[in-house]
Amino acid sequence: MKKVIIVVSAMIVVVAGLLIFLQNVNLNRLGADNYYVQIKGGGEKTESKLGNGEKFVTYEYTLPAFNEAGEEKVFTFTSSKQLREEAYLNLFVKDDKGVTSYQEVQKEEIPDKAKAKLEGIS
Repeated sequence: MKKVIIVVSAMIVVVAGLLIFLQNVNLNRLGADNYYVQIKGGGEKTESKLGNGEKFVTYEYTLPAFNEAGEEKVFTFTSSKQLREEAYLNLFVKDDKGVTSYQEVQKEEIPDKAKAKLEGIS
């Protein structure tokens, strides 16, 4: 009986840990390459209607981005809100999916080679 209680308790702990992990980790960022970009312009606003008639607004940005080695690629990504002008973003990019996620970062957090390239296009 003690063994059954121990096994069931261990399974509950493992399942709870897995649920907490999945809730707190953005899986779109796992295995992604990091590129850095500075927002220039307001993005292209697109309005769509959902099946129930509700309007849905997205903003599309196409900007040059740089990895930590300073290599440039141009990416197109969307946001559900207009991004702050001059903000720096860390783009999470997967080869087969493009930009899967992004996060605003401070200029000091950007690797030196990427920062130098971004400052060169300002």
